[in-house]
Amino acid sequence: MADVHSKETRSYNMSRIRSKDTKPEMLVRKFLHKNGFRFRLHVKNLPGKPDIVLPKYKTVIFVNGCFWHGHTGCKYYVVPKTNTEFWLNKINTNVVKDERSINSLKILGWKVITTWECELKKDTKENLTKKLFSLLKLKF
Repeated sequence: MADVHSKETRSYNMSRIRSKDTKPEMLVRKFLHKNGFRFRLHVKNLPGKPDIVLPKYKTVIFVNGCFWHGHTGCKYYVVPKTNTEFWLNKINTNVVKDERSINSLKILGWKVITTWECELKKDTKENLTKKLFSLLKLKF
């Protein structure tokens, strides 16, 4: 099955996809900052370079895109019909890296929060607030 886009269009589309400062990540960061949390971004010396690090709470937050991290059971995770073998390999590699990073962080004594793109789309701000506060073991 051929790609529905030309090679140039596909290349342009893929070049627009970012790994940092994504919309879901920015939403979580704005929420945290608004609620008085101070954090660091993409700390290179921690396993997996977590998206958000809350040193005071010894907690890291990964904001995962459903497609790129293989969120099973999610409507945003659909295996492409073209170049399927390549995409499955790429996504499965990401899943294995994620598991390895989370295990390493837990061994180092960090709390790990993983939030998914789809959760941020469907959750109201109140639900997001309750979720993050409960995960950080704080009162709402």
